[in-house]
Parts: sequence; structure tokens; C-alpha cells
Amino acid sequence: KNDETLLVQSGKPVGVFQTHEWAPRVLLANSNLVGDWATWPEFRRLEQLGLTMYGQMTAGSWIYIGTQGILQGTYETFAAVAQKRFGGTLKGTLTVTGGCGGMGGAQPLAVTMNEGVCLMIDIDPTRLQRRVETRYLDEIAHDLNDAITRVLAAKAAGRALSVGLVGNAAQVLPQILAMDVPVDIVTDQTSAHDPLYYIPTDIDFADAREYADKKPEEFTDRAQESMARHVEAMVGFMDKGSEVFDYGNSIRDEARKGGYDRAFAFPGFIPAYIRPLFCEGKGPFRWVALSGDPKDIARTDQAVLDLFPDNDHLRRWITMAQERVAFQGLPARICWLGYGERDKAGLAFNELVANGEVKAPIVIGRDHLDCGSVASPYRESEAMLDGSDAIADWPLLNAMVNIASGASWVSIHHGGGVGIGRSIHAGQVSVADGTPLAAQKLARVLTNDPGMGVIRHVDAGYDQAVEVAKERHVHVPMLENGDYL
Repeated sequence: KNDETLLVQSGKPVGVFQTHEWAPRVLLANSNLVGDWATWPEFRRLEQLGLTMYGQMTAGSWIYIGTQGILQGTYETFAAVAQKRFGGTLKGTLTVTGGCGGMGGAQPLAVTMNEGVCLMIDIDPTRLQRRVETRYLDEIAHDLNDAITRVLAAKAAGRALSVGLVGNAAQVLPQILAMDVPVDIVTDQTSAHDPLYYIPTDIDFADAREYADKKPEEFTDRAQESMARHVEAMVGFMDKGSEVFDYGNSIRDEARKGGYDRAFAFPGFIPAYIRPLFCEGKGPFRWVALSGDPKDIARTDQAVLDLFPDNDHLRRWITMAQERVAFQGLPARICWLGYGERDKAGLAFNELVANGEVKAPIVIGRDHLDCGSVASPYRESEAMLDGSDAIADWPLLNAMVNIASGASWVSIHHGGGVGIGRSIHAGQVSVADGTPLAAQKLARVLTNDPGMGVIRHVDAGYDQAVEVAKERHVHVPMLENGDYL
């Protein structure tokens, strides 16, 4: 009912309480553990008992939209790499990476969207084939020399191309390094955040799952040893001049545990490329058409382009997404918008619903990977200016302010992206149903949610965030009182 709230504890609907029409209809908490117990072994023990579940970020928050959800952020990241290092385009560059799963599978298309060449390594041929079928990957090779020949030809011609190579990244990457291949960018999105899903080099892929289930500690040790060799090769590329970054899967820390002492020689992608966007309150903004009609997404795409006609980067992304991105589940779209932009888009969508220009309400949410909703020292909050990497108050405040602002459902999770014990993060989703009440809620939520990103970075001492707060009238008492000076 409109005056009730459902509580969900790690996937279980544990209670319904009477609240009020401004309260969220659902509150979710997934994977959260007390500090000393926040370890993979303890999590797995509790999971086996049915007491918790791994919520990741958007999946346990009921706003997962498939690979498009990560594709746009990956596109933004590689665009930032291009801007910082390669003159604004990846044309004529070669990126080598690993992990073509649900998250990592976005990398080949993100690179080619930025006009570059990508060599994607994955030990599971079915993952590569699935990406070819969905047009995220262009070709598959089963031989390293063949793959290198293809990608170097495309690199020399300035032609965008992605090639998937069947192989173990920890084994193949050192081989490519030894071959002295001119690689421009190296990163990784294998399942390093959970060592039981990272395949060690000396274990057959077909046997890995059974081995991990029967001997998890032994498997973990061998996985970490392989990650040490994997990261050692990444550092080797960095030493040769390649642009190398951790893509938020904790492979550096796992490699450190595996005995490699230079594991943190290269940075994570957030401090290297994305933090300036976070200082503006900019981050992922996604929406879903509850009608199931792709035409509703086409109409909202146009609304966003009409709202921000001078944003050429946004126009390029949406145009390419319309051409290249297949919907998974309900039709959806994602783009990156900042403080002062998300509320405009949300209110415009609400008007489309009210006027009957779309067939049903639009659900608006975001990834937990956002400017003010995560504490993750190996990813979103890595290398904060004031050393506040591990301060977890911010995602909790983010969840609370979204509840207070009228979000439709709000979630607090632990361990997403980087693994158990390494992150706390929050998400919100709001429904644009065309009513005046929805408009009031959307205006508050979609202002306050990205506003958390601005104040979090003001508090950490970022000059850019201070300027944004002043220019866009974000109310920060300590800034106004001069306490941050």
C-alpha cells in the first residue's frame, strides 16, 4: 500500500510496516557484516546457512539493467583515458585486458566506441561467443599469434576492432609482455574480487568449479599466486610506458596477498580518471521503461538530448547506444549526469508520463558506483585527498538522505565490486509515475543524491568540488563558515 514499507534482509522479505506516502515502498540491506566478521570465509559460511546473500551493487538493489549498465561507465573511463593520455581518442591504440563476464564484457565495445583496438582475454569461450552474439565483441581468436596479428593490423590502420582470445589472462599477459608487443593500455576485469572465481594458471577450466568448492582455501592460495604473476606483468607494461590501471576488482590487493610487493605500483581508475567528475556530482543515471516498449526509451533519449543540447559527449554516447546496445530485460538507458542535471531529466520524464507521451511510468536509479554513495578504498574512495578512504559514514548518510527525500526504494550493501570487507555502498531508485507527488519527490531525490557527491568531495578538500558547491549553491555549512579554509 502507499503508506507501507517492505523490509528486505539479504533477499528475504522480513516485514511490512505502516509508514507514510513519502516513505520508500521498499528498504533493502544486503551482505552487511560487522567489521571483524567481514571476511569471505565467514560470509560464505553464513551464505550456506541462508542468512545472507551477495548483493553486488545494482543486482540486489532491483535496478540491474544488464551490461549496458556497466558499458556506459566503461565508455566514460576509456574516454577519460583517451583525454588524459592520447589526445582525446583511442584511435591507433591497443588495449589489452581480461575478463569478459557480466561486468568486464563491456570493455571491448567501450574501447571500440572510443575508436580503439581491444584484445580481450578470457578462459571461458562461451563468454566470448556470447559477446560476439550481442555485438559487444567483434571476433574470436584461439591462438595468441593470430590474435596479435589481427589487433596490430587494426592498430596500424587506425581501425576500431575488438578481438577475444581464449586463454588465461595470468598466463597470456606475461607472454605478450615478453613478445614486446606495442600495448598502449592495460587493465583487467577478471573476477579477482572473489578468488574462488579467478582461475589459477595451472588448473583446467573444466575442473575449477569443483576444485574451488571442495578445497576453497587451497584454491584461493593458488588463485592469489596467479594474480601475483598477472599483476607483475601489468607492472611490466607500466614500466615500458603503457597506461595501466586497476579497474576496481581488487586484483592488486589479491596479488599482494599472493606475494607480489609492487602490486600497488599503478593506480585505480577512480583517482586516475574519474574523480574530477565526482567532484561535480557527476555519475551514472539510469532509467527503465516499465511499459516494456523500446519506443518509450527512444522518447526519453530524445528528451535528454533536448535538455542538454550542448553536451556533445552525451549526444555521442546516446547515439552509439541506440545503434549498438541491445536491451536485456526491460528497455533501459544509462548516461552520466551531474548535480543540477539529474533532477531536470527526472522531472522531464515525469512530464512525459503525465502527458501520455510514454505508455507507463519510468523507473529512475543509478549504480552504487557514484560520487557520494560509496566507501571503497580500492575503488571509489581510493587515495582521497584527506586520507578518508575508509570512512563509511558517507554511503550511510546517502541512504538516509534519499529515504528522507522520498525515494521509492533504497538499499545499503557491503562488498560490491571489490569483495567482502572492502566496501560499503548505497543505492536509490525513484518512480516517475506522472503525478505531482512524484515530481516533488524526484526534485528532492535527484538533487540531494548527487549533492552528496559534491559535499563529500568538499569535505575531502577538493578545490573543484568547492567551486561547484559555490557556483551551484550547494548548502555546505562548514564551507560557508570558513571552517574548510
